[in-house]
Amino acid sequence: MKKIFSFCVLALLLTMITSCEKGFDELNKSKTAATEINPAFILNNAVINSSIVTLVFEIGIVQQIISPNSGVLTGANFNQENRTAYDINWVSYNRNVIKHTKDIIARTKNDPARANLMNMARIIQAYTFMILTDSYGSIPYDEGGEGYNSQIFFPKYETQQEIYPKIIKELTEASAALSASGKIETADILFGGDVDKWKKFGYSLLLRAGMRLSAADATQAQNAVKSAFDGGVILQNADNAFVKHDANYRNPISNTLNSTEAANFYLTKPFVDALKSTNDPRLVAIAVRYKGATSGTAQTPAAGSILAADQIGLPMGKDNTTAGIAAKADGLASFYDYSQVDRNRMAKLTAPMFMVTASQTNLLLAEARFRGWITTGTAAQYFSDGIKANMDQMASFDAKCAVPAADRDAYIAANPLVAGTELNQINTQYWISSFLNGPEAFANFRRSNYPQLAPNPYPGKAVTWINRLTYPNSEISVNSVNVKAAIAAMGPDNLETKVWWDK
Repeated sequence: MKKIFSFCVLALLLTMITSCEKGFDELNKSKTAATEINPAFILNNAVINSSIVTLVFEIGIVQQIISPNSGVLTGANFNQENRTAYDINWVSYNRNVIKHTKDIIARTKNDPARANLMNMARIIQAYTFMILTDSYGSIPYDEGGEGYNSQIFFPKYETQQEIYPKIIKELTEASAALSASGKIETADILFGGDVDKWKKFGYSLLLRAGMRLSAADATQAQNAVKSAFDGGVILQNADNAFVKHDANYRNPISNTLNSTEAANFYLTKPFVDALKSTNDPRLVAIAVRYKGATSGTAQTPAAGSILAADQIGLPMGKDNTTAGIAAKADGLASFYDYSQVDRNRMAKLTAPMFMVTASQTNLLLAEARFRGWITTGTAAQYFSDGIKANMDQMASFDAKCAVPAADRDAYIAANPLVAGTELNQINTQYWISSFLNGPEAFANFRRSNYPQLAPNPYPGKAVTWINRLTYPNSEISVNSVNVKAAIAAMGPDNLETKVWWDK
């Protein structure tokens, strides 16, 4: 009897074990954890990270915002090298944008249902590669960002002359391929999947790429410009491409200016004087001066003035000591008394970062029409439309930045396009229109040679003009063989070497 009972118990246990094994795998599967990432969310990550802009170089090179301080802030203020400062640009664009866009393209290239998403990724990727090659010259292009997908950890470099036709090809094909009949990627944070707006964004970048080659390859430039114009570009602010920011995803420049560096960066004398000399109403939208401030802590709201007549820009080429001497000569309490971009309005933490705007596009079309590369419209009309669009855009930063329509119209009427000075006027307005978009302002300044700025007079400067950024130490140490090959083809890795299209 005991044996029978033992066998029964053993049989019951075996049955229970078998039953447990049958459901064991299912018990260990999460019912809530994601098993696959929607590539649209990866695109959003790339878009957010494409708004990385620093204050140390590009915005200072074009003499809009400068710091009198050295150390980690050394750069355009003294025309000196600071490889640590632009390591942020290189790392962020390569690791946090291009890596993601290449991943999206790899995931979707064989999925016709996600063709729109793939082409959106191609456009963002082309935008980012353009920033990188315009800033550094030769860069990894075909092999860039392929460490994640293809395990290419030491990518080869290509010259800018090789890269630009590829960027133009990507923008041309991707913009044309976007289709309203395809899947609408509503998760997209840039345009909510609006295919028409994505097309205008892509073609506007194509226009920008074409104009970049105006001095290097006029034929290729004109072909790209015509293709972009025929495709349809951004002409209204409603179609502007910009990165939105909130309390969780803060504007990078604003984050800098509202924290440890709040009292370290100032509007330059060339920029403030350019706006004051033409009674430009944008100065009121941009600037604040803390009158009588003797320190950063004295820059209180009560001392702040946004009146145009009160704004005084910091002269170029000043350090911590000579800035104080200049301030005294200007009748100011200290260099803390100079004008700044208003960090409570235009540079508030949630301010947008504009990638491509109607103002920039209209101004490029004004130049293209002046050159005869397009035959529709007039250069004068595109010029005035570009100014109008930028003044209307001011309200996007903050309601208190809005330019009154009467002031806008009076300025446009008083500053028409004048024969013989077209390129100067158009590109000076582009300089103003691209304020806070350092990479674009820097690129167009080198391409056009306008506005006509005097060299930084700092006595210890390394070069007369900064023409490019040098490769960061992290890239030199890790990918040294390919960096050396790039330098051999391009020229010395210093601030003076020009990129290919900079003639």
